[in-house]
Amino acid sequence: MKIGGLQKTTLIDFPGRIAATVFLIGCNFSCPWCYSSEIVLPEKIKNHPIFPEKEFFKFLKERKGLLEGIVVCGGEPTSNKDLPVFIKKIKKMGYFVKLDTNGSNPKMLGELIKKKLINYVAMDVKLPKDRYGEIFRGNIKVEDIEKSIKILNNSNIDFEFRTTIVPTIHQKKDILEIVRWISPAKKYFLQNFRAEKTINPAFIEIRPYSQEWLLDIQKTIAPFFEICQVR
Repeated sequence: MKIGGLQKTTLIDFPGRIAATVFLIGCNFSCPWCYSSEIVLPEKIKNHPIFPEKEFFKFLKERKGLLEGIVVCGGEPTSNKDLPVFIKKIKKMGYFVKLDTNGSNPKMLGELIKKKLINYVAMDVKLPKDRYGEIFRGNIKVEDIEKSIKILNNSNIDFEFRTTIVPTIHQKKDILEIVRWISPAKKYFLQNFRAEKTINPAFIEIRPYSQEWLLDIQKTIAPFFEICQVR
């Protein structure tokens, strides 16, 4: 597995767990507002240092009893065909596993849930259903995103949907359309855009929405979920 980085401790990325986060290299999306270009863009990946898998599992062995969970994110973890094997190794060491995904690989998502290899899923819903084609081209199929939404809503696994809210990309109506699409989900989080080292340099100049603007939308959509918060 090509590992691009390791955050040794996080208290916020895995709900209810003290965890570490492993960043896998590679992504089938290229969100212009993404701030992880070094593990997403092929021209940057080739110059990015690889964190040895052997060292990663050595770290897990050393942190046994101190850490409870591992967050597997990217990039897009499911773009790696060996992901199930990688996660299985983590699970065998007694760790809980959270998967961060864009939902573009429903087949793998379903497999990981069925085999009980993951304990929590955070799925990014980037845009309303009918707007994915504006940003993502090529092999991205909105039907796959929809399948992943249905898989999670029909599963027994703990999960959340989340959207990074970007000025010039999202307006209030877009969020309302996303809410209708992911219903009847239990958890939905609005994440404020971070204007730093974005894939498209133009997005660095964009000012994030104010906290008040996001909280106003959160207040509107909160009745549709058990948990709905701004991050």
